[in-house]
Amino acid sequence: MDYVYFYFMAEFIKIYPENPNPREIQKVVDVLKKGGLVIYPTDTVYGLGCDITNIKALERIAKIKGVKLEKSSFSFICEDLSNLSDYVKQIDTSTFKILKRALPGAYTFILPGSKNLPNPFKKRKTVGIRVPDNSIILSLVNLLGNPIVSTSIRDDDDVLEYTTDPELIHEKWDNLVDVVIDGGYGDNEASTVIDLSEDEPVIIREGKGSLEIF
Repeated sequence: MDYVYFYFMAEFIKIYPENPNPREIQKVVDVLKKGGLVIYPTDTVYGLGCDITNIKALERIAKIKGVKLEKSSFSFICEDLSNLSDYVKQIDTSTFKILKRALPGAYTFILPGSKNLPNPFKKRKTVGIRVPDNSIILSLVNLLGNPIVSTSIRDDDDVLEYTTDPELIHEKWDNLVDVVIDGGYGDNEASTVIDLSEDEPVIIREGKGSLEIF
């Protein structure tokens, strides 16, 4: 049985992106494996995520975001492209070349989903894949051994759409999540979203990632 964390206050852990401390990474991964929710830095905005294999944790995130898990648009953070075959149908050479040029980087790619998606996402025809250029989140995914389901941390302020200060994030989310990682100030620009599920690439959202990859 999975044990789900219900801390009154999230643990605040400082991890330096230049050389992530293995002990701190292990501590966060232990929380993820037990069904905890973690806020972490990426190469764009801070993200909220959990272990892709933990249904209870997925349900917690969906409840926080106010969406039905089956209809959510959460993306999957992978360590590299080797995870693709687990969740994505076979892609052609030109699509793979785009991914190789762009990743790791500030992009979310919409790709055709495979039949091997976790149960809550079985009905999805497509899936959003992220491989951020950030050593902290990639170290977490590597040690966890499978992708992290991710969604961005939005700010209530109309001017600054995403929260960038980890201390303020901790104050705001301390009773909703189990760990907030302080990996330095985040960006306030989201990833560029590109749909590669059809014959031609379609720009869904222009963000931090350059469109010059095409």
